[in-house]
Amino acid sequence: MRDILRQRGLRLIFIANLVSMLGSGMNSAAVVWYILQATHSEMALGTVIILQTIPALLMLPFTGVVIDREDRRHLVMVLDGSRAVVIFTVALIALAGRARLWELYLMNTLVAAGFWMFWPSVTALIQELTPEAQYVASSNFLMAGVQGGWLIAGAIVGFVYNHLHLGGVLLLDFSTYLFSICCYLFVRKGRVTVQHPPRTELPSEAHPIQRYFHELHEGFGYLKHRPAVTLVGISMALFMGAMLTQGIVTAPLDDRILHGGAVGYGWLNGAWGVGAFLSTMYTPWAIGRLQTRASIRLGMLVLGACMLVAPHSRILAATAFLFFLMGSARGMGGTALNTSLMELVPPHLMGRTQNTFYFMGTLLQLGLAFAVGASAHRIGLTTAYAIIAGTYLCSCASTLISEDQIRFEKAEASAEEAVAEETTAP
Repeated sequence: MRDILRQRGLRLIFIANLVSMLGSGMNSAAVVWYILQATHSEMALGTVIILQTIPALLMLPFTGVVIDREDRRHLVMVLDGSRAVVIFTVALIALAGRARLWELYLMNTLVAAGFWMFWPSVTALIQELTPEAQYVASSNFLMAGVQGGWLIAGAIVGFVYNHLHLGGVLLLDFSTYLFSICCYLFVRKGRVTVQHPPRTELPSEAHPIQRYFHELHEGFGYLKHRPAVTLVGISMALFMGAMLTQGIVTAPLDDRILHGGAVGYGWLNGAWGVGAFLSTMYTPWAIGRLQTRASIRLGMLVLGACMLVAPHSRILAATAFLFFLMGSARGMGGTALNTSLMELVPPHLMGRTQNTFYFMGTLLQLGLAFAVGASAHRIGLTTAYAIIAGTYLCSCASTLISEDQIRFEKAEASAEEAVAEETTAP
């Protein structure tokens, strides 16, 4: 961890994500609570999630090429600036007391579109800046910034919302984006792009559109011949779909069962954030002992088990403890998933590979949002929580299968190397 901290670029990325996620966490929680209080409907919260997926489904199959071709630092700054403008506009409307639901829906849709390009860009940028031997520490460092921001946001949003209301919270989020842009400005100088192997390049006279689709096809072709990477990616897609859908049922659990109000909602978010942040202290050790795939499985099992138990709790403190465990498991599982992809995927294919799995996760999120929202509204929260728990457990199963596939591919590669040595020997 000290070696990571000595690198100015990674240090600035950590600070930028810490502050940015503080604002994003408060924004997300405040919008969810506002919509729930305005509509008293889990279907309305499900609508928020569904609308967030539409631009992602249109963008993700194609933006991976942009991430692999352009300077990832510049992309992150542009994405942060664009989202800041959208949030600032809605904040002014909310401060004037004229915010309507469709405006919040539109804001979340546009911000989510930026997020789905932002996150693979940041992960790919960190892979660029990190020596291969330090992937675990670097992934954990990134997660520490993200979870630290969510920790602070979760701990204070329920209390701050009662004083600043929606407009004030959105204005705070806008200021964190400006701070993040300033940090990324000093990560490094100039325009830097990842070098592609010569064999992947088309002739220099090739048309830009032809080159673009060649690179897009190259990304899909890579996954076609790497089933182990695909299985780890499926695990990531299931994990992301479940985690992002979970926001639909957290506020209703507090509102309908625990009756804790905005403060109780803040305790649940705070407990999740504390668990996620503290997980960064033991995650490198756990991954070192268990290896990355086993760490993913453990995290998914804990998430699935706690999700099954949570709706049966009637005590705020006990439920907060379950959210603490889930946050901790999310931190370890997310770090292990990022590390696994960094270990398996070449840097020049990282953007396209991640976007493929994020597209799968977004598509899954679309279906889960409808299923979870409808189940919570018409059947009960227990069923909704069970659907999310089952998704986490499927993520665990996918990683279990990938372990065998990785062993097979390694054995196959070793056999090919042995044959090549025999044929070249005098």
